[in-house]
Amino acid sequence: MKKASRFIGFDDRIIVAVMIPLTALLIPLVFFGRRFGRPPYFTWQVYVTTLITTTLIWIGNRYIMVWARKKYPHFEQTRKRLLIQSVIMFFYTLLATNSMHFLLKDFCGLLTPTDRNILLVDLVFSGNAAALFCTLTAIAIYEGIYFMKQLRYSVEEKENLKRESLKAQLDALKTQVNPHFLFNNLNTLSSLISENTQHAQDFVQQLAKVYRHILEVKDEKSIMLKDELEVLQAYTFLLKTRFGENLLVDIEIPKEKMQKRIVPLSLQLLMENAIKHNIVSADKPLQIEVFAENGSLVVKNNLQVKRQLNESTGIGLENIRNRYKLLSDKEVKVTETNSNFTVSIPLIEN
Repeated sequence: MKKASRFIGFDDRIIVAVMIPLTALLIPLVFFGRRFGRPPYFTWQVYVTTLITTTLIWIGNRYIMVWARKKYPHFEQTRKRLLIQSVIMFFYTLLATNSMHFLLKDFCGLLTPTDRNILLVDLVFSGNAAALFCTLTAIAIYEGIYFMKQLRYSVEEKENLKRESLKAQLDALKTQVNPHFLFNNLNTLSSLISENTQHAQDFVQQLAKVYRHILEVKDEKSIMLKDELEVLQAYTFLLKTRFGENLLVDIEIPKEKMQKRIVPLSLQLLMENAIKHNIVSADKPLQIEVFAENGSLVVKNNLQVKRQLNESTGIGLENIRNRYKLLSDKEVKVTETNSNFTVSIPLIEN
């Protein structure tokens, strides 16, 4: 029975142990009008007979379900499986019921001297009705639990696939951004080495801090805002060294917000997007502001879009949106005006 439970979808030993005796108790009372203490009497012979018949019907139908699920295991075959399974179970139930009635009718004592007014056809009808009731009860219990477990499994599988997809997107982003980012920073470092040795050392330390952070949070769903901002300061140092006064960054976050959480690398991606898609020059300095507002962290930049040969895919912003969907019911908000581009990401409770 335990082996067959793999195809049933759950361990049904408790259900079998409880439902078969309970059903055998209810059937004589409901379908045959048996009573305790007055005719027609509910005797131990009646209960044993009903128990044997119920057990045969329940276990037999259970193995029909096991067979059907082995033969039609796929979800898209459910309708066909239920149809074939139901037809076989219907005929099996009638055959088992009438065979057991014929074999056990004398032991059961259905027609005692006080029951002679009961017609045999009524007993047969009631017996078959009771058997079909038993079968429908078993089907409802097994299929109900089976479908609930399949539904939960389907939802969990979908969520796992979504997480894997998001992780793949994030890994792809790292693969795309890091070489380009590393190339630019190595060029900056090359010029610093000959001009300012101390600044070059500071630059290497901040660069190492950023890359160490990327490696540490690659499997994290969320991190503390305090930790993300520390790395953002290092990232800003690298950008300011590269662009000088052409890039203006203002980060103002209240201390009470530092224990909130955000998805990792989100601020770095948003700042990188701002630089990637906008002009950064002495004539048109790019201004980036990072601040807290209405339970969200806001990254805002002045809009001075550069001409690009390849249209933006938007994968970075979409990745942030999707990762937040897994953690919060609050949405990432994007606002674009003629002068500014603003992204608001929710702050998650610790």
